[in-house]
Amino acid sequence: MDRDTLHETATELRLATFRLARRLRSVRPLDSRNSAMSDAQLAVLAALRTHGRHSLTALADRERVTAPTMSALVSSLEEQGYVTRIPDEQDRRRVHVEITPDGVGLVVATFERRTELLEAEIVELGLSDDELRTLHEASMLMRKLAEQ
Repeated sequence: MDRDTLHETATELRLATFRLARRLRSVRPLDSRNSAMSDAQLAVLAALRTHGRHSLTALADRERVTAPTMSALVSSLEEQGYVTRIPDEQDRRRVHVEITPDGVGLVVATFERRTELLEAEIVELGLSDDELRTLHEASMLMRKLAEQ
């Protein structure tokens, strides 16, 4: 691939990803305890649901935030009953963070609502079977890129 094509592809991918992410974030978590749950808080819950219990440091590294920022996020989520802190059995200075059943429910419900939004928009586009397969393949490549 030549440099111009690579640059154009990266630009289009950036623009499309940004716009799509903005639309998906507009579907807010259904949270009766706190209507202002942030995207960062939801991301922490999603990481815990997907990857299981983490130390605060490991969770901060995974989410690419500072330890104090993660501590504040976890404290807020703990107050709402979405996570719990569990002392490390070998080192009492260290704590692990684990998602609660209420946290799992919030993540599942929010992600399902966001998936339904995408499904409706894909249907509205009227994509052919070939286009739908291409979109699926592109989504797998985007996931690889995001997990790098």
